[in-house]
Amino acid sequence: MTNQPEIKLAVVGVSRDCFPASLTKKRVAALMDALKAANVPGVVDCPVTIENEEDALAALEWARKEGVNACCMFLGNFGPEGPTTYFVQEFGGPAMVLAAREENKAVLASDRGDALCGVLNFSYNVGLRRLSVYIPEYPNVSPEEGVAEIRDFIAVARVVLGVRNLKVFAFGPRPYDFLACNAPIQPLFDLGVNVQENSELDLFEHYHKMAERKAEIAAIVEDMKAELGQGCPYPDLLPQLAQFELALVDWYENRRGAAKYAVFADKCWPAFQTSFRFVPCYVNSRLTGRGIPVACEVDMYGAVSEYMLECATGLPATLLDINNSVPDDILPAGLDFAGAQRRDLYMGFHCGNTCSRCLKNCGMKYQLIMNRGLEGGGKPVISRGTMEGQIMPGDATMFRLQSNSDGRLVSYVAHGAFLDVDPHSFGSIGVCAIPGFARFYRHVLVQKRFPHHGAFGFAKAGKVLFEALRLLGVDDINTPLPADRLYPGENPFAV
Repeated sequence: MTNQPEIKLAVVGVSRDCFPASLTKKRVAALMDALKAANVPGVVDCPVTIENEEDALAALEWARKEGVNACCMFLGNFGPEGPTTYFVQEFGGPAMVLAAREENKAVLASDRGDALCGVLNFSYNVGLRRLSVYIPEYPNVSPEEGVAEIRDFIAVARVVLGVRNLKVFAFGPRPYDFLACNAPIQPLFDLGVNVQENSELDLFEHYHKMAERKAEIAAIVEDMKAELGQGCPYPDLLPQLAQFELALVDWYENRRGAAKYAVFADKCWPAFQTSFRFVPCYVNSRLTGRGIPVACEVDMYGAVSEYMLECATGLPATLLDINNSVPDDILPAGLDFAGAQRRDLYMGFHCGNTCSRCLKNCGMKYQLIMNRGLEGGGKPVISRGTMEGQIMPGDATMFRLQSNSDGRLVSYVAHGAFLDVDPHSFGSIGVCAIPGFARFYRHVLVQKRFPHHGAFGFAKAGKVLFEALRLLGVDDINTPLPADRLYPGENPFAV
């Protein structure tokens, strides 16, 4: 995936001066050996063991020269909490802490590290310095357990650094009929996200400027043909779509400014069709599949949510309406609901913005609703250009980061699966099963006034997203509750 940070993580050993530094060095070496054996990329060993503030300064100088952008503070023994948290404060990038588990009874006589004490004091000093640091559920680890925690943290760091260096390109005012997408943008700036709002005319003009770049357009057309194969009934449309793709890519490459990464939130109806003479869905799907999410209906928070999912999973994501119920007659007999109940099934849908790699039996079509509204249900011309098909069955994460109307960040994360069920409908669409969704929908999505768009990733990424949200300062994180726990305000007599 393009458009994502490359993480270079340093394992920084720390040692309290009343313990031998050799104990930390030995345990860091064991962790590094385990990381190498597990083929975890981008992890380096800091040559400075921090015992005091002078060591912290030397380690910071080394980290800057090496281009390190994330760190794991490793307590090989109790560790000096002052110099350790000073390093984290001055380092500024995503940080985690791990502590060495005692290996066996032989070490207890003289080489005991007392690292549980160290984590407690580290946490206290993190609070004194008002820092956000990732502390795993079980921070006291063997080398092999440390590998799993560091692997997860690399994904967390990728999400955090991506968001902090992100720009949202928005085109057009948010549609009046979709005020749910119209959320305050101040919280995006608070996260470190930059927002560049543009007119639809800016995009329209830029699209026409691309017409002279015929060789590049032709190359994109050939790539589209290879992707679509037999699923392209409108070959005459491809040059227009290719020109539009070139316009977005050129904007992305030349307008990021100080930002390293970018996403789009574009107005896609109703004037888009009558001006551009096609729908942008297929092009949106192609860019999103390459790591540059393009959200529909100027949904800035939807674009950021897709981006966070892509950073967390390393896979394409998509934006879907949490759309409609599932009639009984489309469900095969004996279907496994992936841990959900019948009432927890629903369909996720959008016009045709999902990457072809995430669809089953997909192809280019036309937007049925827009065809009825703009072309009277006749032969499609300006409504052509969707990417449609059943969403590929398999694991899924439903996620949204959102500003509420009061300008406070709220979020939800839920695991589930897309089922292998023919939706018998149009668009990019699939039957989704999330355990406990019916209650979650009513008491989180509806009760907390989330919009109709959800971002969907095609792997289980809840652990990574939850921790990334906390490091970003988001504390209202909602997840489905088990049947024996009530949501705030839930009527116990109605359960």
